[in-house]
Amino acid sequence: MFRPLPAFIGLRYAGAQRNDQDSAGLVSFISGLSMIGLILGVALMIVVMSVMNGFDRELRERILGIMPHATVYNASPDIDWTQLRDQVAAAPGVTAAAEVWQVNGLARNGLEVTPLLVQGVNPETIVNVSTIGEFLQPNSFAALTSDPAEPGIILGRGIADKLGIAVGEQLSVIVPQSGSAESGGRTAAQLAGFRVVDIFHSGTALDHSLALVDWAQAQSLAGGAGGAGVQMRVKDMLRSFAVFQQLLRQLPAEGFYGNDWTGTHGNLYQAIQMSRNLVSLLVFLIIAIAAFNVVSTLVMVVIDKHGDIAILRTMGASTREILLTFVSQGALVGLIGVLVGGVLGVIGALLVTDAVAGLESLFGIQFLKSDVYPVDYLPSELEWGDVALVVGAGFLLSLIATLYPAFQASRVQPAAALRHDF
Repeated sequence: MFRPLPAFIGLRYAGAQRNDQDSAGLVSFISGLSMIGLILGVALMIVVMSVMNGFDRELRERILGIMPHATVYNASPDIDWTQLRDQVAAAPGVTAAAEVWQVNGLARNGLEVTPLLVQGVNPETIVNVSTIGEFLQPNSFAALTSDPAEPGIILGRGIADKLGIAVGEQLSVIVPQSGSAESGGRTAAQLAGFRVVDIFHSGTALDHSLALVDWAQAQSLAGGAGGAGVQMRVKDMLRSFAVFQQLLRQLPAEGFYGNDWTGTHGNLYQAIQMSRNLVSLLVFLIIAIAAFNVVSTLVMVVIDKHGDIAILRTMGASTREILLTFVSQGALVGLIGVLVGGVLGVIGALLVTDAVAGLESLFGIQFLKSDVYPVDYLPSELEWGDVALVVGAGFLLSLIATLYPAFQASRVQPAAALRHDF
């Protein structure tokens, strides 16, 4: 006896005309909603995961590209920093090192005052551990010491905007210091004037906190206090703490201390990972809800097709064939949904950065500000592994959702169904 293939019947049910037009319209409407929900869920999941990948990339390549992976400090005035830099650079796991003198201070321009982190750098070595040079003019480092009577300073755009200052203008840097015992322990302050030689825009929170001067100027601002150290980059960023601790044990002198990026920016990294997991979970639940809407679609089809199922059973269709018939219909809805959603998600992930930038330009607003968020724009990095995972998970959930109504269809008794139909 001729038996149509279960998959063929299932596909025909998904788009066939039915005698009862009202029932057919309702089933088609519910089926369409299920597919649209699946499309939107998959597309949104891919875009969200790409944005989280983008934030993770910006932390690793931009923020930690400018800032060191780890820094070793020592307050002793007898340290030969050039020799120590070379020793650190030769340590296992370290790829480059540069001396730095860090001072916390206040920048003042007229009545405007803002805190900042002043880094005294050696232009010849800072480029080995930091990508800050990519955001500067070619002669900016040389301009720091071009005029001994008026030393230069490089500011982040956020600092410059707060102070209302431009390249070529002067500002004052104030560094509070604890007074000596001879001065009665009173608080003193070191004051120096600088000329702004460049303003960098990295698009990160560093634009609102970082300023660069020459090593000697930072040493003068520190007034003999601590703050000198050696910055380093390591081969494996995730092993920076272990490399840093091993280095501290190898250094011969006493008084060395410091931190790595997990201490300075680890909370940001953890926040990005947690946000990615939570948002991914929420969007995954959206996909699951959309996928299990297929249940209501197939239940409606089973009710609508009791008579057809009974006829197939009387023609000799087995329970397995009836089961596969309705699984095929649910699989079609799921397959179309995840494929269309996957394509839309890929397009959205590739265009979301430019789209948000266009909206900001059109309406004159800024959705992300680097003094609140890690970067001042919406990054995105599409990973095909994520696309495959989302599409595969969505299709798998759709298949799982078909099992219950398909099993119910396979249990339809021909006599009872035909008696009810007629």
